[in-house]
Amino acid sequence: MKFLQTIHIGFFIGIIILSITGCDKKQTAEERKADSLAHCIADGIPSRASAIRNASYIAEGKGDTTGMVWIKGGKFLMGADEFPDSRPLHEVTVNGFYIDKHEVTNAEYAAFVKATNYKTVAERPLNPADYPGVPVDKLVPGSAVFTPTKTAVSLDNPLQWWNYVPGANWAHPEGPSSSIKGRENYPVTHVSYEDAAAYAKWAGKRLPTEAEWEFAAQGGKGNHTYYWGDELKPGNKWVANIYQGSFPDKNTKEDGFIAAAPVQTFPANPYGLYDMDGNVWEWCEDLYRPDYYQKSPKDNPKGPSDSYDPEEPGAVKRVQRGGSFLCSDDYCIRYKAGSRGKGEVTSGSNNLGFRCVKDKI
Repeated sequence: MKFLQTIHIGFFIGIIILSITGCDKKQTAEERKADSLAHCIADGIPSRASAIRNASYIAEGKGDTTGMVWIKGGKFLMGADEFPDSRPLHEVTVNGFYIDKHEVTNAEYAAFVKATNYKTVAERPLNPADYPGVPVDKLVPGSAVFTPTKTAVSLDNPLQWWNYVPGANWAHPEGPSSSIKGRENYPVTHVSYEDAAAYAKWAGKRLPTEAEWEFAAQGGKGNHTYYWGDELKPGNKWVANIYQGSFPDKNTKEDGFIAAAPVQTFPANPYGLYDMDGNVWEWCEDLYRPDYYQKSPKDNPKGPSDSYDPEEPGAVKRVQRGGSFLCSDDYCIRYKAGSRGKGEVTSGSNNLGFRCVKDKI
């Protein structure tokens, strides 16, 4: 496929980020072919993997449980019958752990950057040698930003609402003219797996396994349609930051937000955790394989030893959980309880963040 002649370099660099959305159109589980809609256009397009080699050295922090919740651990039923890669439902036991009560914020990530001078993948220069034939002036750092379409469109082509924006990164979420001033308490976004793991190491923490994440998200209530229960709007109120209206052209903003919301805006679950549904996707430690649940261990599963996505077999992916402000029951339905997202490890966008966990001291 001759993408260099037919696609703008911004998309050329950024297209791989589409795998992070974990979206499916509303259809039966058997009809779904993949979480990602990138498979139809991403063949042969390199990721930002070379930038990973330029990562700064990060010293491991001592760790602090301030702002974390202790989760006792125990047995639970993991997975969801609705999604092929979340089957079968299986019993899992996890040990106790601390988990951040909310997603890592812009202010918290700014403190990390100030202390370490860390540069996220979205900020790092691209090596022209990795992109032969592409004009050097087009190889600019940036990230993917959701941009609503002007009218209703077919949902078959994500390039209609994802734009690769030069200069977009965690500190400039919509591009160079934007900033996080006034948004210090919003979840940090545009972070790749590497960026999230670097912060966690500096903080003396780690990223959660997806088993830990799901156990915490269930809040001790067991399996339900959504992590908050079985009603989409309990008491006729929105209890998570998801999408309302016509995707991707008209967000009616019934929940009060057109994009990410400040952390702790919506009700906490029984464990005191916020935004385990919606707001931004969250990186987990586990490598992604669609068949992992068929053979995962019962005690403290940590994911497979390798990554494989049949739709993008050359991409290394990690699990993501929880959905984002772009999810709804009409599109991107994998914010539902037990479902799994996935993302190429060097990718970032303005609907992807993370939270950390820590083992008992």
